[in-house]
Amino acid sequence: MRRDASGGTSNTRRSRVVTGLKRIASFLFSSAKRNADTAVLPLEMARDPGKGGNGAGADVITRTKTVAKKPSMYRVLLLNDDYTPMEFVVVVLRKYFNKGMDEAQRIMLHVHQNGVGECGVFTFEVAETKVMQVMDYARKHQHPLQCIMEQK
Repeated sequence: MRRDASGGTSNTRRSRVVTGLKRIASFLFSSAKRNADTAVLPLEMARDPGKGGNGAGADVITRTKTVAKKPSMYRVLLLNDDYTPMEFVVVVLRKYFNKGMDEAQRIMLHVHQNGVGECGVFTFEVAETKVMQVMDYARKHQHPLQCIMEQK
């Protein structure tokens, strides 16, 4: 054991520092439990002695809790035209929107009678992809079928 300038042993000084650090840590964790919105994180428990610090300071940072909001939803709509066959619309609904035969026919008739029909509600990226797939498929088969999306 080495003796420091005050006549005490370095182990005694070290145990006081460890005890102090334990107190600070227990305070920080107990305050974090009380306030669930922020968490207190110690950056530096003691100042660097080489920089003239006395070891009593501690820097603290708070981190706010981020809350994720639900994404905006978009409706994918088919528009009626006078040229696209009803059977083709049913094929599109079954292939790209995973509709059963009965539901696909019901939606196709709704589009035929009302001019527009909803195929599904999706997030922006999924809705955009489905619109592009339907438009490409219709263009590939030389049908003027129009598919759009609108925010719900």
